[in-house]
Amino acid sequence: MKTQVAIIGAGPSGLLLGQLLHKAGIDNIIIERQSPDYVLGRIRAGILEQGMVDLLREAGASERMDREGIVHDGIEIAFEGRSERLDLKELTGGKTVMVYGQTEITRDLMEARAASGQTTLYQVPDVAIHDAKSDKPYLTFTHEGQQVRLDCDYIAGCDGFHGVARRSIPEDSIKTFERVYPFGWLGLLSDTPPVSDELIYLNHERGFVLCSMRSATRSRYYLQVNLAEKVEDWSDERFWEELKRRLPDEVAAKLVTGPSLEKSIAPLRSFVVEPMQYGRLFLVGDAAHIVPPTGAKGLNLAASDVNSLYRILVKVYQEGRTDLLERYSEFCLERIWKAERFSWWMTSMLHQFPDMDDFSQRIQSSELDYFVGSVAGQTTIAENYVGLPYPDIR
Repeated sequence: MKTQVAIIGAGPSGLLLGQLLHKAGIDNIIIERQSPDYVLGRIRAGILEQGMVDLLREAGASERMDREGIVHDGIEIAFEGRSERLDLKELTGGKTVMVYGQTEITRDLMEARAASGQTTLYQVPDVAIHDAKSDKPYLTFTHEGQQVRLDCDYIAGCDGFHGVARRSIPEDSIKTFERVYPFGWLGLLSDTPPVSDELIYLNHERGFVLCSMRSATRSRYYLQVNLAEKVEDWSDERFWEELKRRLPDEVAAKLVTGPSLEKSIAPLRSFVVEPMQYGRLFLVGDAAHIVPPTGAKGLNLAASDVNSLYRILVKVYQEGRTDLLERYSEFCLERIWKAERFSWWMTSMLHQFPDMDDFSQRIQSSELDYFVGSVAGQTTIAENYVGLPYPDIR
C-alpha cells in the first residue's frame, strides 16, 4: 500500500487531520488499533474553543454540531460561599465556547470519512514505524490476517499517550516534562438536565467540583477524589450525596439526579515532550502532551496541533515548500506551554492538595478572590479559557 500521509489513530485528531487533508486533495490512510465501537465508546471532553469549531467547519464535519451544539457565553466560579459569573463573550471581545461532546465529534468525523472514500483500517494492534528519519518512511502491520507494508511521505502520530508513535522515537531524541497530581476526577454521566445553564467550577474544602453537560438533557459531573479511590466503591447514591454536600445550597436544591450512564476515575497529569517531531514522524495531541482537564484544553490542543500540521502539509504539496516542516514543534509548543500553564494554574487554584497548610490555603483563597473579583483577573481567565490564537503559518 502507498499513500501521501499515514495517520496512526482514528480518534478525533486523526480523523480531523484526515478530513482536512482530503479536502485539500492530499491522500491519506488512517490506521487504528481499536474497533470503531471502542473508539466511539470513549467518554471525553465536551468544551470546544472557537478555533476548533472553525476547524470542524473547514473540514466539512460541522452540520450536526452547528445544529445541536450549545454556545456558552460564560462560566461560573464558586468558592467560600460566593459565586461569580465570568462573561467570556464580553471579556474577550465576542469569543465563546461550544458544548458538544467528543463522542459526537468522533461520530461526525467518522461519517465524513466514510463519505470521503478515504481508507481507514481498524483493529490493527501491531503497527511499527520504520525509517522515520529517511525520506521514505513506512509502516508495517497486520490487517485481517495479512502482513501489510504502507509506504508514505509523512507519518502523523495521533494515537494518544500510550500509542506507538511516541514510543518509536529514541529516548535520547526527546525530552519529557511531567507533573503528576495527587488526586483524580470521579466523573458521572447521566441523562438528567444540567443543574445550571453554564459550567460551574467550584473550590470546596471537601474537594473540587465541576458541573458540566453534554446537552440540555445530559449532564456530566466531576468530583475531586483521592487516587486510592476505586470507582466500584462509588454507587450512584454516594456520588449524588457527595456532590450535594459540596454544592452551594441554592444549586444543590436544583440538582436532578438519576442513574449513571458511565462512571470513571481519571488521574490528572501535566505532560509535554519536546520536540514533537522525529524526521518525518509528527506527534499530534495526546501523543505529545497531556493537560489536567480543569482548563478544558486537551481536545482543543490536539485540534491546534492538527491545524499546524495540516497547514504545513498543504504548503508542502500545493506550493512545494518544505522549509516549514522543521518548524512544526516550534509552531505547536508555544501555544501548548501557555495552555499547560493555564491548566496547571486552574488546577492549583481550584483543588485541595494533601500538603496544603494554613498559609497555602490563605494564598489560594486570596488568588481566587483577586482573579474572580477584578476585571483584569476575569479577563486573564476568559482569554485563556476561550483559547489563544492559532499559530500564523505562512
